[in-house]
Amino acid sequence: MRITRARKEWAEVIASLIMKAMNHECCKWFAGPNHTLDDFHNLMTRLVGMEDSQYSYMNTLVAVTDDESVAGICTSYDGSRLRELRKAFVNGALEAFGIDYSNMEDETQGGELYIDSLCVAEEYRNKGIAKMLINATIDKARDMEIPLVGLLVDKNNPKAEKLYASVGFHYANDSEWGGHEMRHLICRSYPTLPSQEG
Repeated sequence: MRITRARKEWAEVIASLIMKAMNHECCKWFAGPNHTLDDFHNLMTRLVGMEDSQYSYMNTLVAVTDDESVAGICTSYDGSRLRELRKAFVNGALEAFGIDYSNMEDETQGGELYIDSLCVAEEYRNKGIAKMLINATIDKARDMEIPLVGLLVDKNNPKAEKLYASVGFHYANDSEWGGHEMRHLICRSYPTLPSQEG
């Protein structure tokens, strides 16, 4: 198993894993009553294949098996670019579903590398892959000189919160996303340096 940058040709499987991370209930909520999960998957596949989308393959690290199967994904981006990157989703949803999401609350902000989606395929779970992806994403933040890594976790998912806590995340504040109450967790991308006095 290795962690590597995503490739455009993996867009379809990455889109499926992002949808699992979002959970299908949220996906249906975004697609609206007149559209299916397949319709939402088609939109997400297009967004993953783009370069200027929050879900872009260029923002995604993947866990890949020896036979080049995608075992898991972690999509993250500079929080200061959220509104710019979200335009692709807003425009895509308006075109595909006739729904305008341009007034969505911001789920992140500048100063944090935001983990938008983290998911490991069911057949590869309980092998430490999620931790590998999170640690690689913390390294990515450090390389980008972004001091914090942030994410939202559903208040009804203590198992996920325990995983994040095990790699250094802690509670920052309450939030909401996709009609769900969430907890905003953050982690430093590098240790605090001792102050240089004298």
